[in-house]
Amino acid sequence: MKNYIKIHEQDNVIVAVREIAAGEAVSVGGVQAQAQETIPAGHKMAVCDIEKGGAVIKYGFRIGCAREEIKAGQWVHTHNVGTALGDLLEYSYEPVHIEETAAPDTVFMGYQRPDGKVGVRNEIWIIPTVGCVNNIATALAHAANERKKGSVEGVIAFPHPYGCSQMGEDQEHTRTILADLIRHPNAGGVLVLGLGCENSNIDVLKPYIGQTDPQRVKYLVCQETENEMQAGAGLLDELIEYAAQFQREPVSVSRLVIGMKCGGSDGFSGITANPLVGKFSDIMISRKGTTILTEVPEMFGAETLLMNRCENKEIFEQTVRLINDFKQYFKDHNQTIYENPSPGNKKGGISTLEDKSLGCTQKSGSAPVKGVLAYGQRVEKNGLHLLSAPGNDLVASTALAASGAHIVLFTTGRGTPFASPVPTVKISSNSALAGYKKNWIDFNAGVLLEEKDLDEAAGELFDYVVAVASGKKVCSEEAGFHDMAIFKQGVTL
Repeated sequence: MKNYIKIHEQDNVIVAVREIAAGEAVSVGGVQAQAQETIPAGHKMAVCDIEKGGAVIKYGFRIGCAREEIKAGQWVHTHNVGTALGDLLEYSYEPVHIEETAAPDTVFMGYQRPDGKVGVRNEIWIIPTVGCVNNIATALAHAANERKKGSVEGVIAFPHPYGCSQMGEDQEHTRTILADLIRHPNAGGVLVLGLGCENSNIDVLKPYIGQTDPQRVKYLVCQETENEMQAGAGLLDELIEYAAQFQREPVSVSRLVIGMKCGGSDGFSGITANPLVGKFSDIMISRKGTTILTEVPEMFGAETLLMNRCENKEIFEQTVRLINDFKQYFKDHNQTIYENPSPGNKKGGISTLEDKSLGCTQKSGSAPVKGVLAYGQRVEKNGLHLLSAPGNDLVASTALAASGAHIVLFTTGRGTPFASPVPTVKISSNSALAGYKKNWIDFNAGVLLEEKDLDEAAGELFDYVVAVASGKKVCSEEAGFHDMAIFKQGVTL
């Protein structure tokens, strides 16, 4: 295993793969640099002197400016480097030529739905319209799981605190996300469970949902039935009977939509797990599949790399609005745009938002950006897309599912047990985490620090995702975890 990694030839910092002790000599490109203090694993060490105000270079790009003079061998982190990012910006479109490649098709074993969509799970979902009926939804799901049969893989409730006492965009977000989940093809059947007096009651929600198959989607208003548990159980039995008829069959991976998200990142995330997912994304797109990158605030500082990969000027302009609208959201709430990274990120070795973003956006690979999606907008065409959603893990992962992702790839350096409405593959950035939290981590990208080839690891990840799409359960599914969260911005009545 290497002692350090110099990511780009122009970098003036290296990343410690293991702790570098004070006084230890490190040879970088034939030049000896002696650590002047202990450099924790995942953290940065200067390999040359950097003057006060000078650029700190990592990934071949500036990740911030030195707050003070930094000597070769010193630890480079939040104490001596700060962000160099500005406010709302104007951008120019400088497209880069991308040679698109095609690869032979691959199949997975999925569920063909009557409306032409494809699912990777055959579950029954209970979607509450309002938080007041969360406990009823959970109780119904628990009881119905004892009665599931055939190909039905589980009955799952998705409690949430919204659907009433909301205004403006918040109410629209709730209705849009709930409608998206009701239409998601991973659900063979859906029970929409309402209270009756809420703002987003079933009658209000139906226009957002659109036309549905009455065999697949059932509605229950609790205030309008004497015994909602009994009525709900009867409807769930009908849905189980309907969904049990579906069987897995070969489906082209071009039909798959994969969401990409990171959380609890560390200093290795941008070196191992995120580039691995980026290479996976390129493999998917070469097979005419679809990937979605989100968490817009963690594009700040690396957004021009995405903008210049936009397929045309129109998509470039949509990306500019995506970035600046999210910055304006921070400003409208009197919050610092660059109040990032998190305490866990910093402990893991990430110093500034540019540092985080340049690692985060590597999940997009090298393919052209084919589309930009608003929050809650469903993907309609193949290729790489950017989705408007915040960095919050649960909110962003739910947004990916709502936009049509069958599976979410979630890279992490710190680890997390959470799930989303769809299978959520946890990919560790380091082998220590993968070994310590075997009940959380599904795939280890830390092997890339141990001389494993990126292309080989990406091929293994692709095979793993195909297996998950074909029915293999991920750790959070084995644990019975299914989470969802909706983007909350405004006033609560």
